[in-house]
Amino acid sequence: MEAADAASMAVHTQDLAKRYGKTVALSGLTMSVRRAEVFGFLGPNGAGKTTAVKLLVGLARATAGQAWVLGAPVGDLKTRRRLGYLPELFRYQGWMKASEVLSLHCELADLPRAGWKSEIAGALETVGLSERGGDRVEGFSKGMQQRLGLGVALLGRPDLVLLDEPTSALDPVGRHDVREIIRKLKDRGTAVFLNSHLLSEVEQVCDRLAVVDRGRVIATGTMSQILGQDGAVRVRVTGLPPEGRASLGSYGSLEDEGEWLTFRGLSQDRVPELVSDIVNQGGRVYAVEPRHETLEDRFLQLLKEQDR
Repeated sequence: MEAADAASMAVHTQDLAKRYGKTVALSGLTMSVRRAEVFGFLGPNGAGKTTAVKLLVGLARATAGQAWVLGAPVGDLKTRRRLGYLPELFRYQGWMKASEVLSLHCELADLPRAGWKSEIAGALETVGLSERGGDRVEGFSKGMQQRLGLGVALLGRPDLVLLDEPTSALDPVGRHDVREIIRKLKDRGTAVFLNSHLLSEVEQVCDRLAVVDRGRVIATGTMSQILGQDGAVRVRVTGLPPEGRASLGSYGSLEDEGEWLTFRGLSQDRVPELVSDIVNQGGRVYAVEPRHETLEDRFLQLLKEQDR
């Protein structure tokens, strides 16, 4: 992608790499995040997700490759003022009140002082802490501190918000609230880069996503593109000889679990043909169960394919 095209994106990286000594954290990371979309960034522990976020917000420098954020090269000071960021690990001084934490970050972001009061009130209301602005952080639960951190990330109405595991300390109600906040951000034209290991959260709010493993993107696209148009079918079978089982691989990716055979990527129109084939080879079919492939199913399958 040319620099001119990258300017139209909220985020674009090209062959981005990061090493820490001999340890490779990222290797050839290439991806694009459109403006005003919610983009999920998934991967196992150690895949390079947090490293990628740190590179995008300017907290670390790439070893190789290029990256643009909101049309400018990573590190541009004016552009960084248009970013909101919730790190995975953060800690606020316990003696500070929630409103004081937000005031401090208003000053760090160089927001006009005349607007601080409304910014702070708006952030507290958005994250559900309106009644706790005068309370000290030391009395907050982990979930409340995470809400406060999200409020910090929303100060100044940023054009791009990067959230690194934003719901890890939240209960189901808190997770629901964060999903609603993310949807509202999208509605007002803000791009959201969501790094999360909670696949159900990503599945509910993201327009597109990328799966990263060992520092590289191994799959990217919309949810339907990642999951595929065809689902999976489980068939309970007995009496099918080994050579018969082996021949069924032509119907899709086959998982053999004894009596149960799972076919992924199998069109529903071919199910009668599959059943007929099994019976013709001496097998007996006791059940056929269509399965909706979840993001977790597909995620694990992608990682398994990388290990082959």
